[in-house]
Amino acid sequence: MLKLPYINDSNTLNNDFYNELLHIIGLVEIKDGGKKLIRRKPEGARNRGSLIENAIYKLDTQDRLRHLANRKSFGDTVQDQLFNVALELVITWVNRVLFLKLLEGQLIAIHDPSYAFLNFDKIKSYDALDDLFFAVLARNHDERQDDIKKLFGKVPYLNSSLFEPTDIEGKSIYIGNLTDELTLPIFVASVLKNAKGKRKTGDLKTLEYLFAFLDSYDFSSDDKGELKNDSKALISASVLGLIFEKVNGYKDGSYYTPGFVTMYMSREALRHAVIQKFNEVKKWNCRELNDVYNQIGLDKDDRDEANSIINSLRICDPAVGSGHFLVSALNELIIIKSELGVLQDCDGKRLKRYSASIVSDELILVDEDGDEFAYKPSNAESCRVQKTLFDEKRRIIENCIFGVDINPNSVKICRLRLWIELLKMLITMTLNS
Repeated sequence: MLKLPYINDSNTLNNDFYNELLHIIGLVEIKDGGKKLIRRKPEGARNRGSLIENAIYKLDTQDRLRHLANRKSFGDTVQDQLFNVALELVITWVNRVLFLKLLEGQLIAIHDPSYAFLNFDKIKSYDALDDLFFAVLARNHDERQDDIKKLFGKVPYLNSSLFEPTDIEGKSIYIGNLTDELTLPIFVASVLKNAKGKRKTGDLKTLEYLFAFLDSYDFSSDDKGELKNDSKALISASVLGLIFEKVNGYKDGSYYTPGFVTMYMSREALRHAVIQKFNEVKKWNCRELNDVYNQIGLDKDDRDEANSIINSLRICDPAVGSGHFLVSALNELIIIKSELGVLQDCDGKRLKRYSASIVSDELILVDEDGDEFAYKPSNAESCRVQKTLFDEKRRIIENCIFGVDINPNSVKICRLRLWIELLKMLITMTLNS
């Protein structure tokens, strides 16, 4: 009404994105007794071209359930088993695609738009998407076929189990088994626009629809808490974590702990734990983190020892969900190292010109002039800082933070969420190693 520009808060659930993604998958959110639950669309509203209906059809007509030794764990009836197996498969496939969309965004931000690879021009079939998963991302450049190298020459090798076939895929179907020709009606409130800027209508091939839908959002910007006027809404790692948790908690409803809560919890718990650990190891009597800072010596050996003490902490979330608390813990440990003056690169050189903090659930570095750190691949100092953050996050993820959950899909989603944290710190030299 005031003709002010629309401002997009980057750290809240984007309901437009969430609801249209559910439509493409073949699910719908309902309210039941105050809870929001996700269900398969009712019979009259199902679309044969949706990912889950396509998967259910293949599982059923090819009798793929018979290969599952534990099929009863997916439900008591054949219909329940078909749905739950299909849902686990689709969650795996969608997780991969969303991760790749973030990777593509990083590559474009670091380089240029020619690094885009997740589109219908390059990937016109589910078979081709299967090749991207297993013949591209799961293989070094020199192990790829010549035609694959030509099509995906700028796509890096990712040494990640996310791009290894899962047990359930091996015993049932891969995304390459889905039927390509099926179409899906465009969502009634779709983000897609026609040439005149009006909401698009009609049907599209599902894979073409998925890529066009994802391309209507911004996956390339870092979410540092700033407000954006971009015409494309930002989908950050935090927003994806929220969506992962909601989809994964489809049976019972899910509760996504807000960022400010997990940030507060991790800050209070970890600062106390760090002080206690230094007191135990060094026989100090520190009461505040600043007391620890004043006790740590100035030379490299002292910093190395301090890092070893912090890295000896073990944090476990017994109901890990999408891994939101572990992400907050990961960032808080880096902030603690920064405040103690022991955040250093692989050669032991401190990042003393920078201070770390969390804004809107995201780790940021600010230099002495108050300017926020932004990675510049052509700048040696920028590469040093970025690599230090990458190495620190990888070290903490590998050694310090753990999560368990009664739902095995939650563990997969948590692992994905932590991979995304590493992805945000990737630099040109690590993309190919």
